[in-house]
Amino acid sequence: MLYALLCNDKPDHLQLRLDTRASHLDYLNSLGDRLKFAGPFLGDDAKPNGSLVVVEAPDLAAAKKIAANDPYAKAGLFASVDIRPWNWAIKNPDNK
Repeated sequence: MLYALLCNDKPDHLQLRLDTRASHLDYLNSLGDRLKFAGPFLGDDAKPNGSLVVVEAPDLAAAKKIAANDPYAKAGLFASVDIRPWNWAIKNPDNK
């Protein structure tokens, strides 16, 4: 099952995001094939203000664990994280 992690940064926490970015990227890369894709949301100023991460997990509890172990989450960057089951229906490379 795929899960979309919709993460919203706390206001005025850009420096925390920048300071934690390398460990966040290392963590995402450590997920291997469980990570389907990821990237930042951008504000009107074109600066990152949240993240979209799509992961494969056996259940919601496992997806929550992945989200909780993200260095951004551990650093307190996010104001909120919404985790929702997601169906990759269009342009899914696994559905050829």
